[in-house]
Amino acid sequence: MATSSSRALAMMLIGVSVFLASAAEAPPVGQELNLPVQRPRPQARQDEGRSLSERPPSGHAFYFTRAVYTGIRRGYRPSWAIDYPKADRQFLIGLRRLTNIEAYERENPVRLDDPELRRYPFLYALEVGFMSLTEAEAEGLRDYLLAGGFLVIDDFWGTWEWRNFENEMRRVLPKYPIVDLPLDHPLLSVFYDIRELRQVPNVQQGIQGGPTWERDGFEPRLRGIFDDRGRLMVAINWNTDLGDAWEWAENPYYPLEYSNFAYQLGINMIVYAMSH
Repeated sequence: MATSSSRALAMMLIGVSVFLASAAEAPPVGQELNLPVQRPRPQARQDEGRSLSERPPSGHAFYFTRAVYTGIRRGYRPSWAIDYPKADRQFLIGLRRLTNIEAYERENPVRLDDPELRRYPFLYALEVGFMSLTEAEAEGLRDYLLAGGFLVIDDFWGTWEWRNFENEMRRVLPKYPIVDLPLDHPLLSVFYDIRELRQVPNVQQGIQGGPTWERDGFEPRLRGIFDDRGRLMVAINWNTDLGDAWEWAENPYYPLEYSNFAYQLGINMIVYAMSH
């Protein structure tokens, strides 16, 4: 299953990129093709995604739920909303094509102190290096995780951001340590067989080439937090940016190796959450 699914994923991503690239005028025969490397345009601000007060329709097997938490603003939007809603929607396109999971096709932002959070077994949070939870948010996240929820952390870099995240998680789960996940953990083979971690850079670094890290986050790490029964409650992707790879997967200049890996790991995490 993993081999055929990997091939389908690659063909999906290549197909989108080739379609967009083919819109450009072809050069004369014999002339060297030099594709311009362009900075991706920022997402238009008129589409801010689904309102927090708007509930998604019921009846779907899966909702890509994004954690809404208190933190500093990054530009014109809060840190929880980076890459939102485009990354969520792009990822869901791949999930619906490559699996038989009946997923709601749009984003689903939910506040950590919202009692409705327990309805959703999968939760995604990013830019947690700038997270500063209220007491109600810390309590809501604790209740969610101990009741069986699964949290995926993404897109935070370096020592300083790790320390901030670690301090916040100590408030949420003070009795549960953070540990490194081995490469033979079922999370990495539940759907796709992932045998090594790749560092996924932000979109600018991915397109321009060069270093893939930010700050002092030189090595990608996959860590986790387990409950008393050995269930993985939190999967922590540190020094990597899966969300940017989802968001820009259709860009013909964005390297396929990064978007391919990001989709594979993301789908594994969802399948794991729904089967454990």
